[in-house]
Amino acid sequence: MQHAGILRQRPRPPSRDVRIGGFIDTPTAWEGRFRCPILGTMARNSSTPSTPKEPGRFKQMWQVFQMTRRHDATALPIMLAGFIVPVLLGVLLAFVTSAGNILGFILWILVGLMTGLLVFLLLLGRLAERAAFQQIEGQPGAVGAVLKNALRRGWRASEMPVAVNGKTQDALYRAVGKGGVVLISEGSEGRTKRMFDDERRKVARILPNVPIARVHVGPEDDAVPLHRLARTIAKRKKALNKAEILAVGNRLSSLGQNGLPIPKGVDPMRVRAQRPR
Repeated sequence: MQHAGILRQRPRPPSRDVRIGGFIDTPTAWEGRFRCPILGTMARNSSTPSTPKEPGRFKQMWQVFQMTRRHDATALPIMLAGFIVPVLLGVLLAFVTSAGNILGFILWILVGLMTGLLVFLLLLGRLAERAAFQQIEGQPGAVGAVLKNALRRGWRASEMPVAVNGKTQDALYRAVGKGGVVLISEGSEGRTKRMFDDERRKVARILPNVPIARVHVGPEDDAVPLHRLARTIAKRKKALNKAEILAVGNRLSSLGQNGLPIPKGVDPMRVRAQRPR
């Protein structure tokens, strides 16, 4: 007995190229009607994790400006003066030299604006560097940060000290450049004098004809401030050329990078495995 007429078949979606209501419906369009847009959006968001966006150039400049203004009360008047004075000079020159020439008048004003903006940015960079160094001044390793980031061309130095006092955290750094060898002491001047004398004897033993100078950074009144350290080193009188600077740097590398003692004990790289019994 056939039950074809009794059993009812489930409705199927329209097949390909089925015309419904005057338009052609396809299985893809049929399935799209029952797709949840919220779940689809969640699936796309979960498959592509969002990465934190880095701040833009103008936002970074604004953050630097805010940091400088907070730590230096005189920074804002200095930067405003650096912007306003060139603008006023440009306007004055426009009235004096191009009173009847509209194009020349506009060009002088634009020159004043661009010059004022350039001076403002230069002052912002210099004052921001000064504020950043003032925040780390007095901390151990501050001189190494200056030697790594702010030392000018023609000078070579390492952020690692060549001698350290573990108890007082006083340190001695070394820089090589056109002015010869400069030893920078960090800490108390009296405590670092012995480290300076020892290092000076070592350098003079292998480089007898190279000038050796000392620069002290510390709490004393006659010490060099941290934000002026790079300029103080760069003002040294020229005594070496590029080839001599490279040769002196290679000779000094034989003295080692620091004066810390090597810990005693068994070298784990040379330990032999025990033989099985």
